[in-house]
Amino acid sequence: MVEKIGVNKGKSRRRVVDINPAARPSIARGTESVSEPCSLCGSVDWETDDSRGETTCGTCGYVAVQNMIDPGAEWTNHSDGDDRSRVGAPTRIDLSDKGLNTSIDRRDISAGKHGMSARQARDWRRRQVIDQRSKTRDSRSRNLSQAMQFIKNHGGLPPQIQQQAAGLYRKSVESGLVTGRSIRGVSAACVYVAAREARIPRRIEDVAEAFDMASEVERKELKRTIRLVARTLGAHHVTGPEEYLEKFHSDLGLPASLLGDVRALWAQVQDQYAWQGKKPSGIAGVLLYHASQNSDSPRTQSDVCKVSGISEVTLRGLLKQLNRMLEQK
Repeated sequence: MVEKIGVNKGKSRRRVVDINPAARPSIARGTESVSEPCSLCGSVDWETDDSRGETTCGTCGYVAVQNMIDPGAEWTNHSDGDDRSRVGAPTRIDLSDKGLNTSIDRRDISAGKHGMSARQARDWRRRQVIDQRSKTRDSRSRNLSQAMQFIKNHGGLPPQIQQQAAGLYRKSVESGLVTGRSIRGVSAACVYVAAREARIPRRIEDVAEAFDMASEVERKELKRTIRLVARTLGAHHVTGPEEYLEKFHSDLGLPASLLGDVRALWAQVQDQYAWQGKKPSGIAGVLLYHASQNSDSPRTQSDVCKVSGISEVTLRGLLKQLNRMLEQK
């Protein structure tokens, strides 16, 4: 920059002033430190290793602090450039574009907003349609967009488990499991497998109902798809009756103290081979029914069957087996 500092007989003197841009924030991160002397050698020569998160004595090597919390800014650069600024939301795999694309919101282009006339708003709505179509031009993008919407609207999962279900669906697409199958069916299977891996009690019938798969043919196809997804993606967790106890206990409105009795009852009979091949939700239902009949808050067979999703005939058969096991104890 050239700055004019004075005039002498028609001639001006000029001085060059260097202006440096504002420095970016330092990437150095502060960590917790130790100020007391070393408990082993008495030295105060402490050395901090930011990569390991440890503070060690420089004399004897004693590790005084480990797993330190880093309160500094986490400067991240994904473009291999000099800019270390952090802008925008993090990527999300439950969005078809992982949240990297921008979108024109319909609420922002309604007539009267931002000083736009009705004609300008109409032009922007046309641009919005073109923008949406350009993002889902290939079949893979349309597939992911529809599947992620299914998982979000019909899955009924917590945000973290919803991310896992979306990740399972993306792996299913890469493995070719979606080819020849409905997007709704594979999405429902991924939701069920993600809930099962997270120990969230979710019956196949509930998932099928949430995804509008009411017919018997659709439910059988869903069960086959669940087995295929679990086998291909390595999701081998087996659901047990204990995962349904809390949910069914809450649905039946039983006293809190009864849940402990049910768990103690299951601990007595869980090693019996007679339970092999039985429905886990049915076993949980018969345990709650048996415990409620021996308490001050009995529940009818109809109430238990409605919650556990089994018939009264099945409940009575399981009850006979349970009584037989308890008599042998």
